[in-house]
Amino acid sequence: MPSAETTSDSRVVAVTGATGFVGRHVVDELLRRGHRVRALSRSRERWNVLPEGDITHVLGDVFDEQSMDRLAEGADAFIHLIGIRREQSGGVTFKRLHVDATRAAIGAATRSGVSRYIQMSALGTRPEARSDYHKTKWAAEQLVRDSNLQWTIMRPSVILGPDGEFMDMAMGWARGEEPPKRFLPYFAKPIPMVGERVPDSADRSATVQPVSVRDVAAAFASAIERDDAIGETYPVVGPQPMTWPQLLVLVRDATPGANRKLQPFGIPAEIASAVALGFQKIGLGSLLPFGPSEPLMAAEDNAGTPAKVSAHLGVTPEPFRETLSWCVAH
Repeated sequence: MPSAETTSDSRVVAVTGATGFVGRHVVDELLRRGHRVRALSRSRERWNVLPEGDITHVLGDVFDEQSMDRLAEGADAFIHLIGIRREQSGGVTFKRLHVDATRAAIGAATRSGVSRYIQMSALGTRPEARSDYHKTKWAAEQLVRDSNLQWTIMRPSVILGPDGEFMDMAMGWARGEEPPKRFLPYFAKPIPMVGERVPDSADRSATVQPVSVRDVAAAFASAIERDDAIGETYPVVGPQPMTWPQLLVLVRDATPGANRKLQPFGIPAEIASAVALGFQKIGLGSLLPFGPSEPLMAAEDNAGTPAKVSAHLGVTPEPFRETLSWCVAH
């Protein structure tokens, strides 16, 4: 499909999750393009993480209807970014933060007459997924598809940025500052049965296609400007597929003060998931840096082609080494 021409008209864009990792960059990109932003946040203290510009701050919660109506009132487009990587105590569940929060966002957009709607999902989302993360992302997508909104769904791969959780963690591993300190961990595919060929480390790793958060932000901003993005679902990936060991070694070699002797080591995903589930059941889930879903997701391939995003949205993903240099420099 040919790319539609980008308009220069300023829009009012409501954004949930505006002060999160991706949200900060989406807001920055929207402002850079001349749009006005209405940003939802549960805390005034978080407002200072956003750039200066034409932002209306809305204090409130996604599950508070009045807050959501204030957010959506007068908006031309609605970007819903709220999501979690792992469940926590106190009702922080995938169902609540993926499915119920999406239902609340769709409701606010519908009540306020905001027809244009962009949903953050995830690559690998499907109804038969093994992880609850992907299953609830799929359920949220279905709510969007069943709505009367002019929707677009984004499915990013691993998102990289200097203020992102993954890069902070990976660089800490490389310097030997974060556990396990003796190796660079990743979640590996199951160990083969007796009599089967034992794969090397690359074969036991999933393939990922990390994407810069700047490219993700550009995709969201472009989508609200282009009619040919309506009703489309986009894989948002970087230009270079790689295994987890390859990614970790590249991060290690680019990190100042890294221990170059540290090597990638695959932790069986099935075992890690079972351990996390056990810890969760006895109320000790917070002691681990991952939940039951994350190992299962990380052992699955998470790659695709950037061709559709490039053709429809005019976003060509930046080279991985450029993203890596940006992360390290900040």
